[in-house]
Amino acid sequence: MERDARRAVGRSGLEVPPLGFGCAPLGNMYAAFSDEQARATVETAYELGLRLFDTAPLYGHGLAEHRLGEALRWRPRESYVLSTKVGRLLRPRDPAGLEGGLFKRILPFEGVYDYSYDGVMRSFEDSLQRLGTWRVDILLIHDVDVWTHGSEEARQQRFREVMEGGYRALLELRETGVIGAIGAGINEVAACEAFARAGDFDCFLLAGRYTLLEQGALDSLLPLCAEKGISLLIGGPYNTGILATGARPGAFYNYAPAPPAILDRVARIEEVCAEFGVPLAAAALQFPLGHPQVAAVVPGARSPEEVRRNRELFATPIPAAFWQGLRERGLLREDAPVPT
Repeated sequence: MERDARRAVGRSGLEVPPLGFGCAPLGNMYAAFSDEQARATVETAYELGLRLFDTAPLYGHGLAEHRLGEALRWRPRESYVLSTKVGRLLRPRDPAGLEGGLFKRILPFEGVYDYSYDGVMRSFEDSLQRLGTWRVDILLIHDVDVWTHGSEEARQQRFREVMEGGYRALLELRETGVIGAIGAGINEVAACEAFARAGDFDCFLLAGRYTLLEQGALDSLLPLCAEKGISLLIGGPYNTGILATGARPGAFYNYAPAPPAILDRVARIEEVCAEFGVPLAAAALQFPLGHPQVAAVVPGARSPEEVRRNRELFATPIPAAFWQGLRERGLLREDAPVPT
């Protein structure tokens, strides 16, 4: 397959470009920046062919959806693929009492979990308003995982809530054609597997769990997705930073400073990169697309320069001997398919 050829999203009939644009940074993730910079970043992504845009109400508590919608407002709707998420409703609140977490300057709304039928319908309608559009190509159930809700018991409670309510809303929306594909956006393999077994989903956006650093999804999730015709979109291909920056002091992994074991493994990967003249970030960005169930990688960016860099890394030639070198040093699973 050609590097830039579009790939199918499950059995939905929807196709996506293999390199997308993750919009979490547009919500002022880690640091605030201007609306002008956000607009220029989205416009650069569009012009360079990164026409899959993934966002969510969570990102800046509505800010990322507003910024994305404004930047795309007068672009032909059929010229890009739009993905957003459900599971949180945004309720107006005095900003003096709000905490944005990873997002450093948010809109004056509080995120409230709601995976019910009515909650999902309301969330979808609100997103359409913020994005300034009448339809969404991919709609994902957001964050039904232990990492978000704090315990397996809480995850299961939310899972039951969405499968008994919100899932029915997704099916109806897909049936009417205002969304093209349905799925879930999650940070955990086990949570994806639960959805794959419980419903009729087209795709999962899996963040950080099938990367150059982690291939545990090969054990059961990817075979299950192949069996059921489900595609993966890979978010966080840099594992929230360390596969872009390398194993330097303070490098981030899973939204926190990387522990020693991760720093050591990445340093060993960097040694192989140096041997073959391959940028670490290029290998990280391209690796997931070697698997036939992976439809796209969706890295984030907060500036036009970062978008251009992602595009350059995506186009960087990587010799087959590099992947074999990683395997020989025990840094890449033998059963992990690699890009050709």
